[in-house]
Amino acid sequence: MPSYKYSRWDGTQQPFGPDVDRLMDSLSDDVLAHGDLNRALRSMFQRGLQDENGQRIDGLRELRERLRAQRQQQLERYNLDSLMDDLNERLQDVIETERKGIRGRVQEAREQLEQAGDESGHLREPMRLLEERARDSSERLDTLPESPAGAIKELNDYEFMDPEAHRKFQELLETLQQQMIQNFFRGMRQQLQDMSPERLEDLQNMLQALNQMLQDRAMGLDPDFEGFMEDYGYNFDPERPTSLDELLERLGRQMQAAQSLLDSMSPQMRRELEDLLESAIGPSLSDELGELAARMQALFPSDQAGEYPFMGNESLTLDQAMDLMGDLQQMDDLDRQVQEVTRSGRIEDLDPDKVGELAGEEARRQLERLQQVVQRLEEAGYLRREGDRLDLTPRGIRKLAERAMNEVFSQLKKDRIGAHEVTQGGDGGERTGETKRYEFGDPFDIDLQKTLFNSVLRQGPEVPIRMRPEDLEISRTEHLSDAATVLLLDQSRSMGMFGSFVSAKKVALALYWLIHSRFPRDRFTVIGFSDYAMEIDTEHLPEVSWNAWVSGTNMHHAFMLSRKILAKQKTATKQILMITDGEPTAHIEDGQAYFNYPPSYRTISETLKEVKRCTQEGITINTFMLETSYYLMDFIDKMTRINKGRAFYTTPGQLGRYVMVDYLKNRRKRVA
Repeated sequence: MPSYKYSRWDGTQQPFGPDVDRLMDSLSDDVLAHGDLNRALRSMFQRGLQDENGQRIDGLRELRERLRAQRQQQLERYNLDSLMDDLNERLQDVIETERKGIRGRVQEAREQLEQAGDESGHLREPMRLLEERARDSSERLDTLPESPAGAIKELNDYEFMDPEAHRKFQELLETLQQQMIQNFFRGMRQQLQDMSPERLEDLQNMLQALNQMLQDRAMGLDPDFEGFMEDYGYNFDPERPTSLDELLERLGRQMQAAQSLLDSMSPQMRRELEDLLESAIGPSLSDELGELAARMQALFPSDQAGEYPFMGNESLTLDQAMDLMGDLQQMDDLDRQVQEVTRSGRIEDLDPDKVGELAGEEARRQLERLQQVVQRLEEAGYLRREGDRLDLTPRGIRKLAERAMNEVFSQLKKDRIGAHEVTQGGDGGERTGETKRYEFGDPFDIDLQKTLFNSVLRQGPEVPIRMRPEDLEISRTEHLSDAATVLLLDQSRSMGMFGSFVSAKKVALALYWLIHSRFPRDRFTVIGFSDYAMEIDTEHLPEVSWNAWVSGTNMHHAFMLSRKILAKQKTATKQILMITDGEPTAHIEDGQAYFNYPPSYRTISETLKEVKRCTQEGITINTFMLETSYYLMDFIDKMTRINKGRAFYTTPGQLGRYVMVDYLKNRRKRVA
């Protein structure tokens, strides 16, 4: 049964993982900057984030760094030049055992000859033959090639005089055969325990059949994979491949590891290992493996295999080296997979078990926390999955808009009676639920409960209650009216190039949420304009971006479209709020946009004509300028004289403050 550990709640534990609101806050700036939720997720996955306790959740960048450090640790630990040390030691042990055995047999025969005395005549001829054989064997041992491959090839034809030396040589030979073949077939360790002549012949037959399938495929024929698996499938148990492609992919990865091992060796050691392969398994089997390697190279070019610069001191056996190459290849494969996930955003494609195996348990834990981000945002209703894409839900859009409004309103300061101008006199209006201290001139709408509370708070619980003028508290009221507002959002190239567009889009979202939450009867429309103007659905507002490919700031078309939209609204207040960083450089003529910079007289004239039409229909135009060029200031001056609207020169950082204050001033008048 699973075990559980309980501890006292101290207020700091977070049993439900990262707070979803904090996750949305981490996403919002990237969504607004790029207009692409999936790109924002990719950016967050790459850089990581902080949870609600301020603890960091590592991103994919840190995961790649862990993999790089783990890989470097292995390279700095081992010395590949020592690969033959263990083999040489075992080979020298075989030779020394044989030499010792030869000397022992000769010495034993001489002792028997001496003990026989006068009756040793029949032993002299065998003794002579034994000494002659011992001399020949010693000479062969003395003249063995210095290379392990050459020595093993000579010892294959050598008749051992010592049984123990012969046994050790056979064990060495079988080990080499297993290791050499495992270079190509890493999944067949269990099946390669038996290296009898019959088993080697069976392996050679399997290689011939495999090469035949590859030849058939190269010629456009249908390889007999089922027949191959029926005859040789047991070699791949317990995870038999189900198709030729799966088998070839598996072999391709293993051969890349073998190729990386060869590439990482010095030329001399590489030749030594290749010669050792042929000496260990024989020329026939070696030829079949060579043909398989050539055909696999054609199917899977070894561009993924590469040289590993080992620089350590610790020695390795050949088997250990192949295991290490497999690990390094898996690290490289995982690193490439992480890079792909960085591009695609499909964080669920990464296997935490594999990450833990190659990069450590801490990396696994961090990845699992990162993978929970999307899951939690989906469960909270902020995101929804459409095929391979993730989209913002209406709730997610409202959350981004609410955050934008909070960010904008954080720049505003409350005063004692509010910052809105009072243009309508008289009492009445709807109560807001708020109160304020009475001042001379205020309507005498006393809130008795708050007034008595102030008196008791001042003098204490005494009867009778003695009120003073400073205890008086009155109710706030407000006059509400419907309003129709069109926000013109400049999407021209300069807005994005000079970093103004994100601030402008935050204001648009903030206005959307302000009206949606506090003035639901109002009409609010967003129009984006660059070379042409187009109405933007507020649900798609977070995804809107600036126009990086087409030049033009077509205010003429934007005013024209705004006027048509506002003409349909039956409200007393109609206004256009325009956010821009440049003068009009395009206008509509015969249904087409005409661009010119500096602005042509025709563009300025047509735009001001449209401003005059808006003015005649009672539409106020307020402009928020993020630039102070001569052309823009001259145009805005002409426009405000016609429309009697206002113009604000501001910066992207202060833009929200001005727009919010202006909207509230035109939208609602508060009196007390």
